[in-house]
Amino acid sequence: MWDQFQEFVQDNLPLIFHVWGPKVLMAAGLLMVFWVASRLARKTIFTAGDKARLEYPVVRLMAMAARVTLLVAGIVTALGTLGVDVSALVAGLGLTGFALGFAIKDTISNILAGVLLLVYRPFSKKDYVEVKGMEGEVSAIDLRYTTLESNGQTILLPNSLLFTNPITIGKPAEEEK
Repeated sequence: MWDQFQEFVQDNLPLIFHVWGPKVLMAAGLLMVFWVASRLARKTIFTAGDKARLEYPVVRLMAMAARVTLLVAGIVTALGTLGVDVSALVAGLGLTGFALGFAIKDTISNILAGVLLLVYRPFSKKDYVEVKGMEGEVSAIDLRYTTLESNGQTILLPNSLLFTNPITIGKPAEEEK
């Protein structure tokens, strides 16, 4: 059996290189172009984020999303160049994205609200905020939660709650008297 395989390869090697060689080289070249583009996009996003003084988690999220998108596009393009029917793959990726988005919609809404809170900065650390009966001094703002400190307690508020409800920003009630 091994001898038959070796004989097949020796007999058909020129044909294999003639037919598949250019396609493989083109696919490899496309992958390299998309990989370089993903690296450049990542660097550009980090540079622009620093200049715009955006919070690091927001910049990192945008850079990772751009890089993954470009790499997936490169893989799909390279497979299409090799002659693989990528329509089912693209449909599968779309369906997977839809299912994941539906399954983690609350997490995604918290992250998107966190990005908007970090970009627009309606309040910052050390501000006193009240939302839906919960109040305290802001001690941290990250992508998913805003942390409040009140009477020795730590309150974690989902960012979507802060983004979709009225917020009172001011001083604690005992300081106002």
